[in-house]
Amino acid sequence: MHITWIDWVIVAASILICFVPALFLAKRSGGSTAEFFASGRSVPWWLAGLSMVATTFSSDTPNWVTEQVRKYGVAGNWQWWAFVLTGVATVFFFARLWRRSGVMTDLEFYEHRYSGTAASVVRGFRALYLGLFFNCFIMGMVTLAACKIANILFGMPAWQTIVVCGILNVVFAAHSGLWGVLVIDMVQFFIKMTAVFAAAWFSLVEVGRLTGDASGWAGLKALVSKLSTQQVITTHGVPVMSVSDGKGQPILDMLPNFTMPDLALMIFILPIAISWWANWYPGSEPGGGSYIAQRMLASKSEKDSLGGTLFFNIAHYVLRPWPWIITALCSIIVYPDLASIVKAFPNADPKLIGHDSAFPAMLMFLPVGFVGLMIGGLIAANSSTILTHLNWGSSYLVHDFYRRFIKKDASETHYVNVGRLSTVFLYVIAALLSLTMSSAQQAFQILLSIGAGTGLLYLARWFWWRVSAWCEVVAMVMSLVTAVAVPWLMPHADFAVTTIIQVGITTLSWLVTAYVGPQTERATLIAFCQKVKPAGPGWTDIRAAAGISDAEIAQENRIGSAFVGWIAGCALIWGSLFAIGNFLYAAGDPKRLTMAWILTGVTVVSGYVLLKVTQQLWADSTASQVREDAKRV
Repeated sequence: MHITWIDWVIVAASILICFVPALFLAKRSGGSTAEFFASGRSVPWWLAGLSMVATTFSSDTPNWVTEQVRKYGVAGNWQWWAFVLTGVATVFFFARLWRRSGVMTDLEFYEHRYSGTAASVVRGFRALYLGLFFNCFIMGMVTLAACKIANILFGMPAWQTIVVCGILNVVFAAHSGLWGVLVIDMVQFFIKMTAVFAAAWFSLVEVGRLTGDASGWAGLKALVSKLSTQQVITTHGVPVMSVSDGKGQPILDMLPNFTMPDLALMIFILPIAISWWANWYPGSEPGGGSYIAQRMLASKSEKDSLGGTLFFNIAHYVLRPWPWIITALCSIIVYPDLASIVKAFPNADPKLIGHDSAFPAMLMFLPVGFVGLMIGGLIAANSSTILTHLNWGSSYLVHDFYRRFIKKDASETHYVNVGRLSTVFLYVIAALLSLTMSSAQQAFQILLSIGAGTGLLYLARWFWWRVSAWCEVVAMVMSLVTAVAVPWLMPHADFAVTTIIQVGITTLSWLVTAYVGPQTERATLIAFCQKVKPAGPGWTDIRAAAGISDAEIAQENRIGSAFVGWIAGCALIWGSLFAIGNFLYAAGDPKRLTMAWILTGVTVVSGYVLLKVTQQLWADSTASQVREDAKRV
């Protein structure tokens, strides 16, 4: 890529705008672990929401979306669009519960919800299991994407990318804590969104140029016209384009071809029927968790926790997908196969070339100025995710393991310094893991496989007193065992089939444990009920013992309204997502306008319902906060 001095100035300006404000937050973040890991529980909803969006927009995300579109068409995105159900459920059923719990990390929750040695064991084990293994694996995915992008654009070997990103991210994560991460995320979100819109537009310009009219609108029309007749058939991970027999997956269709049952099962049926509630995946955890829970816990009120999570889901699923998808669709025309990418970038490392490399390959068509903006945006995308995971993982290692089990009586300064050292350790492990991975899809499926079957437990523990620490132990062990054993016993089975079997075995195992295993002490359950006020018939006896009336529970949770909000929120997100897609397709296929306007109507109606429900829940949260403040006085 040819980079001018103007581009380098823009890159430098982007980095300075993002990172310099964080330098002034070190003193505040270093005051205590509550400030370093939870921002003093004073984060407003808009900052929490922006940070969630920026964190999930990592450097591997557009690469992964590009790979799905090239292999399975636009419908391949249902593998993550299905998690709308999870995200909106977190908004209406769990965000306020997390904030009421008052814990610093979601792992501290275990010793509030469960009792005895088992609770401590689960907290300590998951601190290492998630904070070290899972966390570093995710950072390895992000680092792998950065290596692929830098290799395509600049010819940089992987080790150089790892060193540069490491120095930048580790220094700021260790220096500024969560406050710095939140501020950096806020600025980076706008830089990244501007950059990906520019990438989509100039990709369309290139498609237009190839068809004789170098303009974005002409490119969009040509893109839709050309791809409307194309299907993609993926055989052994290799996409094959077809234009004749009608037996493949139409590239532009937003729903799968149900006459291809294996494909429909993997990219649609499994995600929409099972994965969203059964699989644990960071950022889309059933019931909320990881860095999403960290932001909810750092929010200054229940209202801010709910509002921030709602904003995150709308921005995550509505604002971001189509620039990535358009760029991916353009890449099919410009680089129809891997050989064309290799030919266009002869100096790139062949071992790093995959269908996810098509996204950075399309960045070659950005003009002067926008090249610098995109480089700044890619640095921002990498940093926002890595910074969050360094702070989140460090919070687990320090607060939930080191402070809880190794050194319980040190000063706050000591724990903050240990947290800063742990960020360095975490990045080194993540960098080493990145060198063992080959593609974002591979890593995505590994994470889903390891967490298969645990999701329902993370939902049920809020609504059923029988869920115990031993249920969590059994679920973690069985999900890990089945992730290895099922593919080994069924080597020729599809990923979807092995996942369904894993979910069934793991779910059945922890459900049996709920009835036959040791139960949580009643005093712990009563204290939890008094503090969090969970709803549902699963707590009826415990609520009675705690002296909490059904009327109070109904007022605090509004389960009926929450269900309406959940349905309206999902309808709003999917309606607007597909309305935007149909309006874009209408440039080359005017018949799409009818469906676009129908979906717009769905969006408007569901948006009105969502607004009314949210206003009611916000008012309830404010009233609840007033009551709690009055009790403390």
